[in-house]
Amino acid sequence: MDILGATLRVCVDDLETAVPFYERLAGGRALRFERGGVQVAAVGCFLLMSGPEAELEVLRKVTATIAVKDVDEAHRVLTELGARVIAGPVPTPAGRNLIALHPDGSVYEYADRGGV
Repeated sequence: MDILGATLRVCVDDLETAVPFYERLAGGRALRFERGGVQVAAVGCFLLMSGPEAELEVLRKVTATIAVKDVDEAHRVLTELGARVIAGPVPTPAGRNLIALHPDGSVYEYADRGGV
């Protein structure tokens, strides 16, 4: 499985206030989208999320997002290594993802760009 990088997940109270700071910090523009009632802004290696507390409570349980070349391959490797896939693979605005529970109890999202 090729791991291409990681994205830090940051829950913020006010996305509009947070985005300019992270754009300056990362030196780039935010890619914004909405998913399940949560407003999201991807800026460099940061994934900013803002929305209803019930939704954010679930999102905070995911340690980080790991970019992989192929989510199907990640699914196979994770399963072989004893991880439990608890959601996905499912399509996202940028590709596909899955959520996996590692044997040590950590939860990670694995995402690809859908062949892009």
